Amino acid sequence: MSMLPDAAFLFRLAEAAARETLPRFRTALQVDSKPKEGVSFDPVTEADREAERAIRALIEAEYPTHAILGEEFGRSGSGDHLWVIDPVDGTRPFICGLPVWGTLIGLTVRGRAEIGIMSQPYTRERFWATGEGAFADGPMGETRLRVRDVGALAQATVFSSAPELFRGSLKERFQALSDQTRLTRFGADCYAFAMLAAGHVDLCVEPGLQPYDIVALTPIVERAGGIVTTFSGDRPENGGDIVAAATPALHEAALRILNG
Repeated sequence: MSMLPDAAFLFRLAEAAARETLPRFRTALQVDSKPKEGVSFDPVTEADREAERAIRALIEAEYPTHAILGEEFGRSGSGDHLWVIDPVDGTRPFICGLPVWGTLIGLTVRGRAEIGIMSQPYTRERFWATGEGAFADGPMGETRLRVRDVGALAQATVFSSAPELFRGSLKERFQALSDQTRLTRFGADCYAFAMLAAGHVDLCVEPGLQPYDIVALTPIVERAGGIVTTFSGDRPENGGDIVAAATPALHEAALRILNG
């Protein structure tokens, strides 16, 4: 395997995106809706598009042989190295003025997520993972990320983006999971995964994710000691129905309930 980009390059990418997103946050943006099966409103703004353009330009300049997959402009290139980008993960909270969105940038090598960053420029926080581990920095300084172990499911906190993601029998199964946990919250998008890696959340359950929703977050959670898989227990890089857990015991318990 060729040498992976370092954290400094991830920071450069995040800063380039922030120059496009932050000046547009809490402003009167035009909000369009992208066509998406089963979804009546899938918002996109100029911030999403311009941030992805900025990220792509830096990657193309530094790593011209690498492929890129982004939410707004699809895939370009081919090869073992694939950058996966969500310029604004959480566009809904973004347009509502809530700082729980983030820029997600991850790199897969031969299909496996190796490094990634979640940047929240409004709160001045970054959560990232390289081969050296998972880390965060922000107003309280830099720290190494580590999941917590609350033991039983009854002591766990579970997050998901929105209750309407759960339909049919999955709605009942998620409710069964929620009923067995201490606290269920909605609406934090990628920020909830960062809080899991930081030891403040225990489970994240997200049906119907795309690769750009999860690739950057996967090494952050894994290098912090957590687990990320599909509901069937497979690797998460291709997206799908995703569960992230702080411990193997919580992961097993959540999958057992979610799979009925």
